[in-house]
Amino acid sequence: QVQLVESGGGLVQPGGSLRLSCAASGSILSIAAMGWYCQAPGKQRELVASITSTGTTNYADSVKGRFTISRDNAKNTVYLQMNSLKPEDTAVYYCNAEVKARGWFTYYHYWGQGTQVTVSS
Repeated sequence: QVQLVESGGGLVQPGGSLRLSCAASGSILSIAAMGWYCQAPGKQRELVASITSTGTTNYADSVKGRFTISRDNAKNTVYLQMNSLKPEDTAVYYCNAEVKARGWFTYYHYWGQGTQVTVSS
């Protein structure tokens, strides 16, 4: 089995910064894309940022220039550096990874449990 464990959420004032981490563990053979999604109350889950195994990144327009996604392939970990946070960034942030587990022939998407980010004064 594969598990994704997130950390780093919390309460921050507008203009502040947070760094989210997500570590994948278990019977992992390889990981393709990893990403972060957010879901605000009453809204659908949406992509924030993603990164391929070779480092190609993609960002939602709303976070370009403020958020940076990165990964450490040796640690099976993805990060999201969040700067210049705004109240509208408030949401539960979920980690996603496209993983090929040992004994399987294809990739499956796995999700973390989510971490709350609240931006408020």
